[in-house]
Amino acid sequence: MINTWLLLAVFLILAVFIFVWLGRKKTEVEPAARHLKYDFDEMILFVRKALEDMLSTSLYDGGVSAEEYSRRKARRRELQKALRSCMHGDLPAKRYVKLYIRDLLVQTYGLNESNVDKAMPFSHPTRLSPQDCFDILLHSYQKKHGADAFNHLVSYYGLDQLTELEDGTKGYRITAAQIRDIYVSELPRLNLQDKIEIIVQRVYQTYKGLGVIDELRDQNIDGINGGTSGMPPDIVHAMDPRNLANQARTMPQAHNAVWIFYRGKSVQLEFLGFGSDHELKRVCQNIYGFGNPGQLNESRGYIINDMADGSRVVVVRPKMAESWAFFVRKFNDSLVELDQQITDGNARLAIDMLIYLILGHQITAITGRQGSGKTTLLKALIRYIDAKNIRIQESAFEIWARKLYPNKNILSFRETPTVSGQDGLDVQKKTDGAVNIVGEAATHEVVSYVIQAAQVASEYTLFTHHGKTLPSLINALRNSLVASGAFSNEKMAESQVVEVLGFNVNLVLRSGKRYIERITEIIPINSQYEYARSYKEHENLPDKLDAFMDTMTDYFGRVTDKRSYEYRDILVWEDGEYIAKHPISPQKFEEMMKHMDEEDAERFRLFIQEHWSDAA
Repeated sequence: MINTWLLLAVFLILAVFIFVWLGRKKTEVEPAARHLKYDFDEMILFVRKALEDMLSTSLYDGGVSAEEYSRRKARRRELQKALRSCMHGDLPAKRYVKLYIRDLLVQTYGLNESNVDKAMPFSHPTRLSPQDCFDILLHSYQKKHGADAFNHLVSYYGLDQLTELEDGTKGYRITAAQIRDIYVSELPRLNLQDKIEIIVQRVYQTYKGLGVIDELRDQNIDGINGGTSGMPPDIVHAMDPRNLANQARTMPQAHNAVWIFYRGKSVQLEFLGFGSDHELKRVCQNIYGFGNPGQLNESRGYIINDMADGSRVVVVRPKMAESWAFFVRKFNDSLVELDQQITDGNARLAIDMLIYLILGHQITAITGRQGSGKTTLLKALIRYIDAKNIRIQESAFEIWARKLYPNKNILSFRETPTVSGQDGLDVQKKTDGAVNIVGEAATHEVVSYVIQAAQVASEYTLFTHHGKTLPSLINALRNSLVASGAFSNEKMAESQVVEVLGFNVNLVLRSGKRYIERITEIIPINSQYEYARSYKEHENLPDKLDAFMDTMTDYFGRVTDKRSYEYRDILVWEDGEYIAKHPISPQKFEEMMKHMDEEDAERFRLFIQEHWSDAA
């Protein structure tokens, strides 16, 4: 009996000792745990482990029924699919993954009103980083403006103004100080749900998303790129270690370069950066993977692909490039009508002229720099192609004509790693197309096909090109014909181009404003020319040779003469309005009239008489 009591006493003392010891350990560990628990790194590790466990746990755990097993399997398959595609511009997949992360952080991790400020100091504006301020501002504007949030923020505060930079040059830049000032002036009011959404986005973009550009990429902007300024890592590593620490604090780094293409302006977001070369490399390796386009490695230093939402992405890497970099070009798949694009004084003149070019079946080149609105204008012009089968060739799907005009007979082709643009154009010949549209005549082979198709394979052709002036456009097309092997003589190639090409519509982007600089007609000069044969009239050899040399001089002068065409500006943009200049040539006027029905032809005649009274 005594032994029993002694044993009970020993166990009781041991239990008290263990209880006190564990309590002391808990007291020692809890402060650190509380400090780390709501740190972003800790939350990202938790989310990563939770999702990995969710995908690796046996579906049979708990002795589930067949119905429950099927539900678990379907949920896992859907989550796996979303995790594979959420970073490729697939917005539904991104929302699905973020919902999972939100549930994990709120229901399992315990994110709530009492601890949400530990992850991001919402209640202490002075402790927020510039990126924190921007994330809060963007979230606040998204609640009002959705995908146009960034555009409204920049427009309202005039953040796209040309400013003088530290090196004395000028450029477009949004600084950390500007973002802080805007945040302080607005101090957005956030409820608990807003704070959780901001934290969930930060966790998602670091874990599975595209880093600091993740939300910006989804906005209605023209494009975004990263890694395109600052010092490349190889140069930084080669610096003197004694000076590196001081210089690194002031010298811009390539991994902190984020640029937005906003309304034709390239704007640096100085307040954003990826933080490290490793993070920039991670984003570059993830952003291009939609549709499994292949592996990016040193032997294949670049990849051009599209994303799930139709954006075009280009990724480059060392050694081909001096640093990792990516370029996302976004294309609005909505229709912007002509009267929305062309808004300057006397805009109706330019709009009607464009419509009559389509009704008159004119082969037209739409030119201008990147971002000037060539594709947007081309999409609007397709509306006026009536009762014709339309075939479109693009390097990547940008026009989305089927979505805009579902009742028209339209089929679009694009280049792939195994099917070239020339192959796609060859297939078009066998698809009963009446109107050929080429998204961009960029390669020699495509230019050659455009000229050939404009002659025999279609009723007329529309295409875009980057030529700045009409002579540069014709020279580029001529050189492409020669380089492709279609012609061996530049003069003959040029004559072919000017005989085919009818009009050039040149678009301009200046200081964020887009407009039609000119609409120009190309007029071939008649190449039929009779050379003098006076050498036959002379009897003695010296006179014959002199006359023959005159004929040969004339011949070589004609062959090397660059004036195989004339051109005239039909209308131009001057001082903010469109002005009628030279009339359309009589030959072109009659040609256009033949392709129109009686009603359109009469309206065209009256239009010409109104603006060019001496032309018709």
